[in-house]
Amino acid sequence: MDGGENKKHKKIAGLNRYQFFIVTALIAMLFFFSDSSLLKKAQYNRQIKELEKQIEFYRAQIDTNKTKLDELQSNKDDLEKFARENYLMKKENEEVFIIE
Repeated sequence: MDGGENKKHKKIAGLNRYQFFIVTALIAMLFFFSDSSLLKKAQYNRQIKELEKQIEFYRAQIDTNKTKLDELQSNKDDLEKFARENYLMKKENEEVFIIE
């Protein structure tokens, strides 16, 4: 009879088998299915890395554009060249031919 009683009352971490299963299931739900789950945390970390890459790209673009702007503001010839190439502008006595 002692052997049968030990099997019925076997405890894991102070809980019987059913309580331990329920606690384990609740913890698993917290880690995997809640808003602060491990899966969502990994997804958020990937998004953060992607956004940081975009930030670096746009910072480089800003630096490039600032350099171009400084060049255009400081040199009239560069400004004229930029206007001709990008906006197809011309002087009054010129004809422009576009070759593609």
